[in-house]
Amino acid sequence: MASTSRKAAGTKSILRPSITLKSHGEGIGPISYFPDGQRMISGNLDKTTREWDLKAGKKIEEARSDWEGRVYVVAVSRNGRWVATGGGDRERGNLQACEVETGIVKTFNGHSRTINCVDISADNTQLASGSDDFTARIWNLDTGKLVAGPFEIGDFVGAVRFSHDSKKLAVKSWAGRGYLEVWDVQSQKLDAKIGESGQFSGGPHSSSPVFWTNNNKTIITAFSFTEDNDTIYEFDASTLKTVGTPFKGYTSYITGLALSFDDALLASASRDNTIKLWATESRQLLASFDVLFISELVLSPDSRQLAYTTSIHDDHKICICDIPPKVLAQARVRILQKHVLFVC
Repeated sequence: MASTSRKAAGTKSILRPSITLKSHGEGIGPISYFPDGQRMISGNLDKTTREWDLKAGKKIEEARSDWEGRVYVVAVSRNGRWVATGGGDRERGNLQACEVETGIVKTFNGHSRTINCVDISADNTQLASGSDDFTARIWNLDTGKLVAGPFEIGDFVGAVRFSHDSKKLAVKSWAGRGYLEVWDVQSQKLDAKIGESGQFSGGPHSSSPVFWTNNNKTIITAFSFTEDNDTIYEFDASTLKTVGTPFKGYTSYITGLALSFDDALLASASRDNTIKLWATESRQLLASFDVLFISELVLSPDSRQLAYTTSIHDDHKICICDIPPKVLAQARVRILQKHVLFVC
């Protein structure tokens, strides 16, 4: 997915929510779509999770966790069978998965501190987790047993992501020097790592997600070469060397990142109070929106909607916006052009 440098063409626009959901008393934490795109799960600092009917614009169900810590991360499996939640505190990490149809909740014991991130494999059988205990782990969703790890990271773990074939696990640290690592799931050996020699210096909020692209050949995430602000890079998954040019245009740390399932469209959010939409292949900036105090950012399964959370004083909201058709068309054209050139 490498690209030569391309001048950004995006312009500032207004992003108007088509759906606004008022949520938890203490503010909204993580959000995740169900695969049908009609429902969403949200977690929060008040120890609850909520399921939302997006068509009706209202809450379907609220569940209070049976642990003392807060809910920091949620994820829904691609088949909609599982909802995973993670959180906890400095004393222990709390990790659970609820089987949606039966309501059965499985608890995964092993992490000693807060769970910051989770991911469910594409085949819906495994759960990856990352924690403040400096480890990442992989669990079997059906049995609840640990199947790989703990992978020792050497820093707070801020992001984990399975490759599409579930053979590799990408892990990014939360802070410190900004580690990015790729592990082989079966052998449990480290394939590649950057950060230990000071080559990278992750900012104090380097917790945006990581994504596998280009048939598991590359990884996209936000990183800092210095102690300055984050930039979005594409890395060769086997060497973790940068590929092509970075996505340029931010003046502060990147807080959110989302990639469409066809890899065509990349959405990003920053502490500079902007949301940007990019054509992934060309690195072209397609649109930029001014949005205050963005906490979380996700794309819908069909990539036609963008959802984000925002908290201003006691006003906590989930905002769901239709992505402008022109932006979607521009992103898709870049992918189609690549395929046509390849065939010819």
